Amino acid sequence: MDQQLFHIFRNNPLGRETLLQSLYFCKMVGASPVIYIPNHLKFLMYFDNDVVQIDLDSSYLTSPETARMHATELVEQAGIEPRFLEPKLFTASTLPDIQTNFDYMCCPRSISDLSSKIGLGYIGPRVRRIVKSARFPVLITSPVHKPWKSLAAFFGGSANAVNALKLGFRLSRVTGLPLDVFTQMGRKSRQDYEAVLKEENLEEDMDRYANRWHFFENGVLEENLYQVPHDALVILGAYGHGLIKNLLLGSTMERIQSTITNCLLIAGPNYTATR
Repeated sequence: MDQQLFHIFRNNPLGRETLLQSLYFCKMVGASPVIYIPNHLKFLMYFDNDVVQIDLDSSYLTSPETARMHATELVEQAGIEPRFLEPKLFTASTLPDIQTNFDYMCCPRSISDLSSKIGLGYIGPRVRRIVKSARFPVLITSPVHKPWKSLAAFFGGSANAVNALKLGFRLSRVTGLPLDVFTQMGRKSRQDYEAVLKEENLEEDMDRYANRWHFFENGVLEENLYQVPHDALVILGAYGHGLIKNLLLGSTMERIQSTITNCLLIAGPNYTATR
């Protein structure tokens, strides 16, 4: 069975750019897009240990009479067969249930706020909760579609960073694109990070797939991020912190996503990497 990417279609120019990025991702990794065109402003996503209610803004219901046609045109132009999700189960008459047996999901930085409110560095609370709960990586798109020509994985030595690095290796193998690995040096030495690779039996994969391992030994992370190619897909590991009104994804990831404009592929704390 082929891999599937779940995409919620918004029938406006921002939604078009988001779908274009989903389709490009699918073509690069060999996945099939599964497109949901909402008829209601809310739906439920059922994860293993959480049920997330997604509250869409009204722009997701723009011109319903043309939404499927517009989505189909974009998919067919990409040379992909259209596949649409039609919910069969409903918790309430206007609250569809959506299962989560996908391999990827695409989200703009927010799926519950008008685009006029969205700025760089703002990832909406629903998207954060999806990242925290999902077993699949989440593609966070940039405002405008830009083909990516390489991969950039951030590695800080944690278990989540190991999973993100494995994801980077797999995507490099599947896409044939070069992979650069970036590490912001802290109190650990290079030998400490290399020891993690050895412990995880990743030395051979690092030699095979990584074009270069960049160590930022000086300067603050935000300044060093200028070295990340602007046309790279950035791969990150995130771990969740549950707070009363906020959900952080790890301090390093927050600093990265608030600084760069690249598309992000985020492996959350429940993602289990396959090689």
